[in-house]
Amino acid sequence: MESPLEEPGSTTLTEVRLVLIGERWSGKSFSGNTILGKDALECGRARTAHTEVRHARAEGRRLVVVDGPGWSGSLSLAEIPEVDKQRFKLHASACPPGPHAFLLVVPLDTAFSAGSRRTVEEHMKLLGEAAWRHTLLLFTCGDFLRKRTIEQHIEGEGESLRWLTERCGNRFHVFHNKEKGNLRQVQGLLEKVEEMAQRCGFFRLDEATLNAVKEKQREAEERAKERKRRAEEQRRQRRELFPEGTKPLPELRLVVLGSRGVGKTSVGNTIFGSKERGDGRRTSCSAARRGLVGGTRLTVVDTPGWWKSFSASDTPEATKEQLRLSAFLCPPGPHAFLLAIDADGSFGAEHLRAAESHMELLGGAAWRRTVVVFTRGDWVGGRGVEVHIEGEGEALRSLVERCENRYHVIDNKNEDDGKQVAELLEKISEAVAADGGGHFVPDQEELLRIQERRLRVEEAAEQRRSQVVAKRNALRDATSELLEITIVMLGQKTSGKSATGNHLLSKEVFPTCENKTCQVAEGSVAGRSLTVIDTPGWRNNPSACTEAQDKEIVRGLSLSPQGVHAVLLAVAMDQKFGDDEQAALEAHVGLLGAGVWRHAVVLLTHGDSLAGRSVEEHIELESGALRRLVERCENRYHVVNNSKRAEPRQTAELFQKIEEMVAANGGQLFHPEVAEVHLRIEEKFASTRLKEVMRRRLEAEFRQRELELMEGFKETLLHLQGSVRSRSNSLSVVQKKVGKSEERINRTICLEIEKLDKEMKRKSSVDVQSSMDFLLPEFSTATPASQGGNPSRRLVNVLGWLSKLQVGEENFSQTSGYRSELDPDPNDLNE
Repeated sequence: MESPLEEPGSTTLTEVRLVLIGERWSGKSFSGNTILGKDALECGRARTAHTEVRHARAEGRRLVVVDGPGWSGSLSLAEIPEVDKQRFKLHASACPPGPHAFLLVVPLDTAFSAGSRRTVEEHMKLLGEAAWRHTLLLFTCGDFLRKRTIEQHIEGEGESLRWLTERCGNRFHVFHNKEKGNLRQVQGLLEKVEEMAQRCGFFRLDEATLNAVKEKQREAEERAKERKRRAEEQRRQRRELFPEGTKPLPELRLVVLGSRGVGKTSVGNTIFGSKERGDGRRTSCSAARRGLVGGTRLTVVDTPGWWKSFSASDTPEATKEQLRLSAFLCPPGPHAFLLAIDADGSFGAEHLRAAESHMELLGGAAWRRTVVVFTRGDWVGGRGVEVHIEGEGEALRSLVERCENRYHVIDNKNEDDGKQVAELLEKISEAVAADGGGHFVPDQEELLRIQERRLRVEEAAEQRRSQVVAKRNALRDATSELLEITIVMLGQKTSGKSATGNHLLSKEVFPTCENKTCQVAEGSVAGRSLTVIDTPGWRNNPSACTEAQDKEIVRGLSLSPQGVHAVLLAVAMDQKFGDDEQAALEAHVGLLGAGVWRHAVVLLTHGDSLAGRSVEEHIELESGALRRLVERCENRYHVVNNSKRAEPRQTAELFQKIEEMVAANGGQLFHPEVAEVHLRIEEKFASTRLKEVMRRRLEAEFRQRELELMEGFKETLLHLQGSVRSRSNSLSVVQKKVGKSEERINRTICLEIEKLDKEMKRKSSVDVQSSMDFLLPEFSTATPASQGGNPSRRLVNVLGWLSKLQVGEENFSQTSGYRSELDPDPNDLNE
């Protein structure tokens, strides 16, 4: 029963209910302990894995504090597991009848960026718009302010934090978490919460939402129990294949696969009991590691990861080659493939397609020896990985089923737990026995193809390198050092151009998140005055480009009235650069005029992806599109590794290449005619609009043609129906039994006429793309079956049915184009 003191306008509260929300490592749990006045919530190295409720008394009030898992600041809502989103929605239900305040914890010693704002906004949507009225900002790390006030910090931090403060109705409080004994800061917080509760009461969770989420959780838990039972039964059956005391096998060879950032390398470290954290760099080539674990000789091959949402067709050739080679690094072949999946990330249909397409590089037989290994097992908590599998959705369930229900959980933070490794090795040994023993046999012909290709690549790379060296030697005498250099950065989104601009200037000036306007920054670098102009990136999809965006990109050139020395075309080496990427780049660069190519340099970012190969080998291995781009820039290219900020050599070499290019251009800078550029942009989008008008006109024409065809076909059916009825009426009593065939045909014809009428009515009132799908495929896009597929298929099906009938030629309209004769079913005639 609600207390009247809980309602808006009450003067005091006998109970205060608080829910802590915020990013991981923001100090949520620590703040909860400060409020409670005791170490009731676990904090520090361990992450909060599930919802925790703690009680205390303070200032004569009962306190209820709810702490839950924090969100990752680098993940969007779409990248968060479904189970975690459901659990977040239920935080408020942990302190019935509802919390007086959501304390949104924001640390003061960390920048609150536009990305942070998006993450907060997305999570608050899960709670509903009304939650904002009950939210108070709790700033932690108050000692970071020093002599500044919190108001000064908010104003100076930027637009994102100011937006958040205003969204919370300017309700905020600062905690000095190091001063846990300072009761005044807790008292001040409770007074602000009470003041907010007097105006708004407490947050009421929507009952329908609560019930829907709980029902989903109940269904997932039921399926999880069944999956766990099946897994245990399968293990029992496999266990019987082993003589007592022979598990695990004396030797195991494993290949670890997975997308980037899922903890593949950490899996290997955990297996070997290593506490190495690595240098933070990603794995760029496959490598084998050997050791002895619990009496088992182990070989573990680590492999480069793929982008989680990208299929193999979008993965660079070098990465795919390393994946194919992995099975050859543990001869005579691996016993198992460990497919790493992060338990604290989402897994949807696009992730399944990515995993399947990369696994297929090893051959279909690899699936029979694949075990799904869930990393970051601490995030699963006590609910069990089966609940995660069932709650996440069909894609993850499909993946586990494809691996015949073989899965395991590893807590990479708990390397000392030998039990989880011992159990994994037992599961692998059991799976090997169930598959008849032996190991995966890699295709030796594939190895020969890789080796032959490498020879061709090395020869072509050496030839390109020789050409570049000869050209640079020819320009050496004509080259002079420039005291001032101005460059403009162009490239698609995620190409690394903004990060490269920061690298060149040795300072963070350009935002590496999505930028929408051109920006200029200057600095003194290697004895030169450097000006860098950063521009908005583009997307490969032409429909995503706008006239305003193109004008903003080319506006960057006008920011240097005297012109620019170089146009750097950023291309990321850790992403595929194919025909679509080349077409998008040339479409944007071409707006500047043909002369731009004499001043262009291909800037290959993410140099750490080379993994010991030369840049020329990467160019020759990757694709014809990259080779064509490099050749269009007259073999001018440069590699930059943005992870090595303290390496001036690569910057100095870039400057030298720019100086050589300027010398080859006779000292002339690039300065396009703005009027001509704008004219090209207008022509580009006028052409786009014309194509759209033509597309719509063609759609209308094809729709009209389809309607005419359907109308003619309807007439044909009516003629056929009349013939059937006429024949039926002329039959004698003895023949009536035979006439049942005509009755069935008549009923079918009536149904098809009714369907045609409905379809024709719909097509005449709705802009139907299906006509284009059927008659002109190159203008169409595929329609999923779940959305109704292609409606024109109904007409095709009817035509197929009708073509099997054999009726007299006179029964058909000559304009319909269809001829057949009525052929009664023999079974009908024999009745």
